[in-house]
Amino acid sequence: MEDDLALLARWRADDRQAGEELCARYFAEVYRFFEYKLDDKADDLVQQTFMACLKGRNQFRSESSFRTYLFAIARNELYMELRRSRREYVDLEVSSLNELVSSPSNQLGKQQELARLRAALRELPVEQQVLLELHYWHDLSAPELAEVFSTTAGSIRVRLLRARRALRTRLAQEPITAAPDDRLLGSLQEPELDLPGDE
Repeated sequence: MEDDLALLARWRADDRQAGEELCARYFAEVYRFFEYKLDDKADDLVQQTFMACLKGRNQFRSESSFRTYLFAIARNELYMELRRSRREYVDLEVSSLNELVSSPSNQLGKQQELARLRAALRELPVEQQVLLELHYWHDLSAPELAEVFSTTAGSIRVRLLRARRALRTRLAQEPITAAPDDRLLGSLQEPELDLPGDE
């Protein structure tokens, strides 16, 4: 059997059959790479990978194997697809596929849990609700919130602890289980700190 680099050399010399043979050799592996991650988009991503390989075949410097070169292209295609689908910066060194790709039922669960969170927030005193929403959903820092609420940053931190505690109490009867991508819900999973005077 002819090795990859020999087939690549023939492909670069416009031997289409050599290119087809080389791509066919790795098609199943590349397909499996995508199928286990984005099953519904595997066909398109495989096609994009081999199209990118076709366009870049003359740039391959043979410093690695053709197989690793092909998987580098596949990885880039996967990352581009994940970033496209999120419409925001995604750190692929820390984000899992479960966080990035949601099934319709998973999305429905997240929407239901967020609706429960909003309902629980409405049960809080307005001051606490607004404080939590401005901090977690609008990214205002403690010093910025101190300006909004005409107090000190230290006072805001204590108020945030109390507001989270009140919200946690309201959600205690039916804990949220779907773990929506929400900073406020994430904060409720953190260990509770003691407030001054709690002892």
